[in-house]
Amino acid sequence: MDLGVDFGTTRTITAVADRGNYPVVGLTDQLGDSHDWFPSVAALAGNRLVHGFEALAAAEQGAPLLRSFKRLLATPDFGPDTLVRVGDAVFPLVTVLESHLVALREALVRSGIDWASVTSTVISVPAHAHGPQRFWTLESFRRAGFPVTAMMNEPSAAGFEYTHRQPRTISSKRTRLIVYDLGGGTFDASLVKVEGTAHEVVDSLGVNALGGDDFDRVLADLALTAIGTPADRLSPTAADDLLMACREAKERLSPQTRRIALEAAGDVVVVDVNDFYAAATPLVEQSLAAMRPLLGGLDAETAELSDVAGIYLVGGGSGLPLVPRLLRERFGRRVHRSPYPAASTAIGLAIAADAQSGFSLTERLSRGFGVFREVADGRALSFDPILDRAAEVPADGEQVVVRRYRARHNVGEFRFVEYAQLDPSGHPAGDVVPFGRIVFPFEAALQREPAPVPVAVERRDEGPEVEERYVIDPNGIVTVRITDLDTGFALEESLAST
Repeated sequence: MDLGVDFGTTRTITAVADRGNYPVVGLTDQLGDSHDWFPSVAALAGNRLVHGFEALAAAEQGAPLLRSFKRLLATPDFGPDTLVRVGDAVFPLVTVLESHLVALREALVRSGIDWASVTSTVISVPAHAHGPQRFWTLESFRRAGFPVTAMMNEPSAAGFEYTHRQPRTISSKRTRLIVYDLGGGTFDASLVKVEGTAHEVVDSLGVNALGGDDFDRVLADLALTAIGTPADRLSPTAADDLLMACREAKERLSPQTRRIALEAAGDVVVVDVNDFYAAATPLVEQSLAAMRPLLGGLDAETAELSDVAGIYLVGGGSGLPLVPRLLRERFGRRVHRSPYPAASTAIGLAIAADAQSGFSLTERLSRGFGVFREVADGRALSFDPILDRAAEVPADGEQVVVRRYRARHNVGEFRFVEYAQLDPSGHPAGDVVPFGRIVFPFEAALQREPAPVPVAVERRDEGPEVEERYVIDPNGIVTVRITDLDTGFALEESLAST
């Protein structure tokens, strides 16, 4: 059995490959009702973490609830030591994630999935996810017992769902698709070239901190303003209840809705939909600004859109009627909203997991990778962009980039970072994330120490031959290895060692 699992900010959705069909797995809540999703929440019940529907039920009994913890994975300083508070208890964030996925697996088994027959699981991450988020998402799924065979970017998976459902819209004249993926916590956009069932990601852009949660906060602020109550007057429980009420009200909106009734701080308040849309429009405009570089100008009449089959709206956040309305005002009839906006990615992942589907993908890194090097005898830094954000990710095996040179100093310090873009001076800009640091002794005598001792950087006329080896795996995760080819001494920096 093949599964596709989309771990989302608000909901985790699983689809299964079934003889060319890819249905979403229904899961049962505490009342016996079936849902096409598993809530991405955790609660502290006594001294243990519970998840999904059990967490929501525990919260109704007063247990502290943690929502949207996926967003914390995207923070620049996220790592295995990142802690998160649930009530009075503190847990490593990766422990919460692994516990959530164990609970998901148990819920799938209760739904009737024969786990012994599950041989392939394809999972997803945001296209703009940095290395630590990719690695720990993958590692947590594996530790939770999922047989992970591949990891895809979310909009790439949604592109599979589009092509599977609407293959006739792809023609010799219209070979490209823009996937607009507005989820609960992140926004991604990918430009995908399609030829039959072969997909090639041309480019991807995104915003790690833009999603449905932000629209919920806009609505909550309007409600509190209407009753004259500052947000800091609410208790954590009351604030969480209000955001949940806003999320549910937002998801019930239709194009005909005119007013939104909410309970805020014990008062019933009515928010005019037009006021909500006016306040939320800048969020949609932010997504359009982020995706603009994918095609010059991004106007309906530009020549760059002539070979685009459509702009495909997916993700739970795209269910807000304001989103397709604004995009259609800009791009006309080429805007198509998925009939399964929240499940599109999971369905695409199940297609990818199905070896009989024939679908293939050429993915790209979507984030650059480079190193700050010491120059001028350690008195200054320069930046060397090693891997371009458009570099292809190997479908299987590894892609290797090698640099070799003669060292000119006794010791070198390498500061590796991931980045969204380079500024005009060639330095990283836009969501820069530290990857790691290596202090490498080029002098053989220093290599015999247990660790490089702090020494002053000194120039050498003739140092050893050094090799820098950068390896990209099929999940877009980079490993760095620096070797003194004269002595064989080597140091490595990889996320697996953190």
